Amino acid sequence: MAASAAVDELSRNFTYWSPGAGNGSLSGAWYLGNQIHLSGVLLAILGNLVMSISLNIQKYSHVQLAHQEHPGPYFKSVLWWAGTALMAMGETGNFAAYGFAPITLIAPLGCMSVTGSAIISVMFLKENLRASDLLGMTLAFAGTYLLVNFAPNRSQSISARTVHYYFVGWQFLIYVILEILIFCILLYFHKRKGVKHMVILLTLVALLASLTVISVKAVSGMITFSVMDQMQLTYPIFYIMCIIMIASCVFQVKFLNQATKLYNTTMVVPVNHVFFTTSAIIAGIIFYQEFLGAAFVTVFIYFFGCFLSFLGVFLVTRSREKEHLPQSYIDFGNIPGKQMLDKIQPDSNGLSYGTLPDGSVSTKSQSGEKKED
Repeated sequence: MAASAAVDELSRNFTYWSPGAGNGSLSGAWYLGNQIHLSGVLLAILGNLVMSISLNIQKYSHVQLAHQEHPGPYFKSVLWWAGTALMAMGETGNFAAYGFAPITLIAPLGCMSVTGSAIISVMFLKENLRASDLLGMTLAFAGTYLLVNFAPNRSQSISARTVHYYFVGWQFLIYVILEILIFCILLYFHKRKGVKHMVILLTLVALLASLTVISVKAVSGMITFSVMDQMQLTYPIFYIMCIIMIASCVFQVKFLNQATKLYNTTMVVPVNHVFFTTSAIIAGIIFYQEFLGAAFVTVFIYFFGCFLSFLGVFLVTRSREKEHLPQSYIDFGNIPGKQMLDKIQPDSNGLSYGTLPDGSVSTKSQSGEKKED
């Protein structure tokens, strides 16, 4: 009886866009049929842009502290706290977006955070604008256009019964079992064998992220349903999803921090974006069945838009931090009356200044030998 009631509710919750001349393009008919989805899209884009601003404000506060003669703790900076407050606002916008639109539409929009951060850093932090940045931003915007236009046009009200029906479904149970097996195998190699490769760490993050987006959409959707229709916060499934959301977020941050400590941010950010988005899309397809009944051409163009956004993120983040690395040598410059042989490389393993580029012994040891002669 409960299962049939859930199926009936699902059939009422799903609405499909009616076929017509406006399908597959940003036409007036498309807007009328997707106003709720567009609310989610706008919330996600604004949330990602606000997070971009917050990251750059925090970065600027660290730069200001570094230039002070006696820098204090960063958490005493007003700018840093302003950036933190904006970060919380952006995350809130992303959280709310999942209550209005499918996971497969919201998750890929994370590329807006990367491209927005690049634009802001060029405008306000005076960083260099490269040709690869312009190409990457163009590809990311083109991919976003395709994602918004060709994402699943299937609206679904997320009630407690809907979430419970999906939670005990055989598709999700098989998915969770496979995910747990892969997670345990990777965790064994990471903990027992000491394998700390970036792909393993970010795969662990992505596996947890799939549970995060499922639970975030469930919690956000039930809150939205409670506000707009009927109270859903009294059902146990709401609190189960809250626990899954918090736990998966905590461990996700743990593994992501390990990856950023071991590897360059310019490598971690694009790979994590691809892994997270792919995992979120798979979770949306399996748990919420968001591509059910979609045409092949629509699915193909959607994934092509994902590919463009992935490529754009790689181009924007490629070798960005390498431009700010310090020189790997000490240049004495021109000293009047002295003949300089070359620039001297610093030696991190000894007390001397280092060796000349041709591999000869350190200048300190050379001077010692001359004194003995």
